[in-house]
Amino acid sequence: MSRIAVVLFNLGGPDSLQAVKPFLKNLFSDPAIIAAPAPVRWFLARFISTRRAPIARKIYEHMGGRSPILQQTEAQADALRTALAKSAPDHQWHVSIAMRYWHPMSEATAREGKAFGPGEIILLPLYPQFSTTSSGSSLKEWTRASLAVGMEKPTRAVCCYPCEPGYVKGLVKLIQPAILEAENQLAEGSRARVLFSAHGLPEKVIARGDPYQWQIEQTSAVVAEALKSALERPDLDWAVCYQSRVGPLKWIGPSLDGELESAGRAGTGVVVIPVAFVSEHSETLVELDIEYRDVARERGIPVYVRVPALSVQEDFLDGLAQIVETCIAADGEIGCQAGKRQCPSQLRACPLDETR
Repeated sequence: MSRIAVVLFNLGGPDSLQAVKPFLKNLFSDPAIIAAPAPVRWFLARFISTRRAPIARKIYEHMGGRSPILQQTEAQADALRTALAKSAPDHQWHVSIAMRYWHPMSEATAREGKAFGPGEIILLPLYPQFSTTSSGSSLKEWTRASLAVGMEKPTRAVCCYPCEPGYVKGLVKLIQPAILEAENQLAEGSRARVLFSAHGLPEKVIARGDPYQWQIEQTSAVVAEALKSALERPDLDWAVCYQSRVGPLKWIGPSLDGELESAGRAGTGVVVIPVAFVSEHSETLVELDIEYRDVARERGIPVYVRVPALSVQEDFLDGLAQIVETCIAADGEIGCQAGKRQCPSQLRACPLDETR
């Protein structure tokens, strides 16, 4: 049997309140997050992490003093291993996790992967949409870490899968009952507005050719079309919006705040989908479930329903398994769900761009 290692990339999160400040320092030390010369970036990382740590600790106190993202990602790794063993039993599978900003981080995971002795390594971000600030950063860190531990095995990477059928089907299966739940609480004949909410980015990141916003819009449009068919509702009311803005820079929009304000003026119930998050963490459990729910209440929104993250939803995990198997058979070191570049040519931060 051939031995194949699959490495799941994710953000990571503090595993205790004491870990909040060093987690933030790791985050803001990343040149993909703060594009400044190293000495300046390190100073800013120390300053920002010190200033934000008390606020962040209060957020994590709502979640029992730690982020649940590692446990959720471990469950996804176990489920993916099971799915791969079922769909491709002629391989021996090793599925591990490399977090970007907290443990287990890439170097420890690369060392573990080297000990497994794989014939091939597949890198699979748990970010369906590619951004230089997420998947791109994780891929660069893996390259550094694997060289540091002397890993020389062939490695292939999945850059994105914004419209992968299993991912889309899994989202539809979670969103459809949420829409019905919301509308059962509204006046007869009233319809809820569907809001696809994604983590925002500064406009300057997108201006550099980052494909994230375009891919978020593609995902949302494909899922909305599938919902129209499933609900037999061609007039489904939906929109894309962005959350998690921090700092003084101008961020991409429209904002979730703005969409909630519009829904409040119209007296419309809302169903909010964390479209780019496949596991629960502070942006869903605190930001969406507590902070934005309070905003919705203040704006007079009659019903606010938040769709859960995909986590170990069966269609989603089967889709990831299919992506891995396709990646093994594909040519080249980096590929996307379709096996070829999908992003428009002007989005030059796409890792498949051949003109760079």
